[in-house]
Amino acid sequence: MENFIVSARKYRPSNFDTVVGQDAITSTLRSAIKQKHLAQAFLFCGPRGVGKTTCARILAKTINCFSPSSEGEACNECESCDAFNKGHSLNIFELDAASNNSVDDIRQLINQVRIAPSIGTKKVYIVDEVHMLSSAAFNAFLKTLEEPPSHAVFILATTEKHKILPTILSRCQIFNFSRISVSSMVAHLQHIALKEGVDAEEKGLHVIAEKADGGLRDALSIFDQLVSFEGGKITYEGVLKNLNVLDYDYYFKATASVIKRNVTELLLLFNEVVSHGFEELTFMNGWAEHLRSLLLSKDSASLSLIESSEELKALYQEQAKALDQLSLMIMLSEIADFDVQYKSSKNKRLLSEITLMRLCSDELHEFKKKSPVG
Repeated sequence: MENFIVSARKYRPSNFDTVVGQDAITSTLRSAIKQKHLAQAFLFCGPRGVGKTTCARILAKTINCFSPSSEGEACNECESCDAFNKGHSLNIFELDAASNNSVDDIRQLINQVRIAPSIGTKKVYIVDEVHMLSSAAFNAFLKTLEEPPSHAVFILATTEKHKILPTILSRCQIFNFSRISVSSMVAHLQHIALKEGVDAEEKGLHVIAEKADGGLRDALSIFDQLVSFEGGKITYEGVLKNLNVLDYDYYFKATASVIKRNVTELLLLFNEVVSHGFEELTFMNGWAEHLRSLLLSKDSASLSLIESSEELKALYQEQAKALDQLSLMIMLSEIADFDVQYKSSKNKRLLSEITLMRLCSDELHEFKKKSPVG
């Protein structure tokens, strides 16, 4: 049986040009390499799955490349690049601070730092999840981080920058990685689907990207799962079923019921959603996101803030015409109140239905339009 390699590993970027959604950071790093203006300590911060460790590895490889390109990219052909690509480079060390967080671990690292590289000019030390180091380990690391040997470069990566000592932060060049946009993720997933021969519907890929919440690694894991589930293809219906996600059509119908003030239609729709196994809070939070999109689509200037397909944006704009801005804010306020009350409620179904009835009530909208929302 052929060994399966997950997409997150198989399609991990090998140079700065293939990193997804971090253009500002990659261009800055390439420029620093071209100008030979590299710091000796970097701190890569950001949420999980956005490319921190990947960029650290690419930077480490490029620093040691014998013949980097004029664009500041590694050649992928020299002895150093070949050793890195095969996983046995003697100039690049990775330490997982989550499991190596003691003073002794850092002292061992400091002893290694003193030894000059046998091939090339730099030794690069990548410390992942650096916020997991103990206070004593941080303090032992300070002096070496401030005045490392000329051949040493440190790249620290963390998801929790606020846990790192200010004395460490002041010794590093800090790069803040952002969440990857839905459009960038969809484009990357389409590229992978094409390479893998997977027939993927764009609507389905949009749902995967939204579910991943800005983390490309999460999106790729979901992508692999769905390819297995659907037998080499990805459909919109299959994505909804496998990820237990509600079709946006339910939210359009719910909003239409409120516009018509048809409480019976709304309660029946809600019952259908619950009977499919979705929690009341899941439906209401999804509806709040839908209402936010309607509110943003009232103005073409804020339409870009909606991370959805152009087809879906057009549907939002069409439905938003039937609701004024204040009505949308009143509905969002009601759902926000529901969210607060939900955990403490002993009868969650009843609370949900009362909230739906209130949303369809003319009295609520008229009263709140005469008084401050909330």
